[in-house]
Amino acid sequence: MSLEFHRAVEDMEIWSAAGDGFSFVVTYETPAGAGFHGRAGYVASWRRLYRGNGAIKIGGSAFATFADAERACNTMLENLRELSAK
Repeated sequence: MSLEFHRAVEDMEIWSAAGDGFSFVVTYETPAGAGFHGRAGYVASWRRLYRGNGAIKIGGSAFATFADAERACNTMLENLRELSAK
């Protein structure tokens, strides 16, 4: 089952999704201007739900498109599922 992202903050480019005890966030960053600053593109991260741990950036971020970031999150979720099953 794929993650279903929704806009988390109305006036900012932040999307979130959760599945199987993990939370995923995609943000859009730019080097300058309003919002998050960083390399231009979509940055994806994950963390376990219900634990106070910080988020872990998904390798490959920043992605050129939201779809690329979404695919990376779904791939990471599959990897996390496999690790949890062991």
